[in-house]
Amino acid sequence: MKRVFWILLLIAAIMLIAGCGGKAEKSDKIKAGFVYVGPVGDAGWTKSHDEGRLAMEELPFVEKSIYVENVPEGAEATRVITEMAESGCNIIFTTSFGYMDPTLEVAKKYPDVTFLHATGYKTAENMTNYMGKMYQSKYLAGIVAGRMSKTGKIGYVAPFPIPEVVRLINAFTLGAQTENPDIEVQVLWTNSWFDPVHEKEAANTMIADGCDVITQGADSAGPQEAAEAAGIYSIGYDSDMSMFAPNAHLTAPVWHWGVYYKDVATKVHNGTWTNEPVWWDMGTGITGLSPFSEKVPQDLRDHIESVKKQVLEEDNIFAGPLYDQSGKLMVEEGVKMTDGEKLSFDWFVKGVKGRLPKN
Repeated sequence: MKRVFWILLLIAAIMLIAGCGGKAEKSDKIKAGFVYVGPVGDAGWTKSHDEGRLAMEELPFVEKSIYVENVPEGAEATRVITEMAESGCNIIFTTSFGYMDPTLEVAKKYPDVTFLHATGYKTAENMTNYMGKMYQSKYLAGIVAGRMSKTGKIGYVAPFPIPEVVRLINAFTLGAQTENPDIEVQVLWTNSWFDPVHEKEAANTMIADGCDVITQGADSAGPQEAAEAAGIYSIGYDSDMSMFAPNAHLTAPVWHWGVYYKDVATKVHNGTWTNEPVWWDMGTGITGLSPFSEKVPQDLRDHIESVKKQVLEEDNIFAGPLYDQSGKLMVEEGVKMTDGEKLSFDWFVKGVKGRLPKN
């Protein structure tokens, strides 16, 4: 990734926080379309969005919702989004970073349709972006992993080196370091959102290197299955993955998208929706942790609850002093990173063992 990309992303992130002023007209009946990058049975990211879709369908004024799964990012996404607009959808949710430009392109052609894009930063009068502060739940999960690891080495199966993913890896690592300052979080990139075989292979590589807890930012349960087979612990992601690793799975940072989808549908129905970008914290319920395994001791559960309250009150996860992998001071003591800085993360904190593309 080029340096100009990160500069533009920082500007966009600041714009995200500021918001814009577009509004939607009142709609008596809602027909919503959802564009998914993976299959609804992925046990992760797409499954969590589809659960949110079903929750939204329970609203009395939601007439219908449709979805298309396994949509590639690019021209195919443009085609699918256009077909949804043509079919009468008055709200369209596009649920992957690579859908940003296709969503914007179609939004400009259909001004009477409300478009919502997950994880991005571009907006239009009838389009905005949405995300939850998953880094807060990742931080809590990191504490669990740090306490339960015996080797001090944790494996992290990661999809793409974009700021969103880097931010979550850093938060997880900082959480783990509250239990063990010397802990290492090894990162292997799959360069795919959903690739069960590659994700499991990455996990097995890190297990062979001595990692005794496996976690992930990728979408399948492959890493969980690898941990189960190896007899070590695991932390899932996106949704509760305990069914795939009943002996390994400790907990998972999870999404509850229905909280947001119901809010959007209600506002569009009432005519009160605006295109102000959304980045909700876990206090809204949009993110959280799945139920703990019985292997997680009660004192650790109590500690997590205490830290959760502190995070919601202070949001001090990314407060200095923070050092990068080389030991360079990146955030001064007593200083908190701004939302714009968090949204444009392009460096790993000390303790992460992995490489980012050169700027």
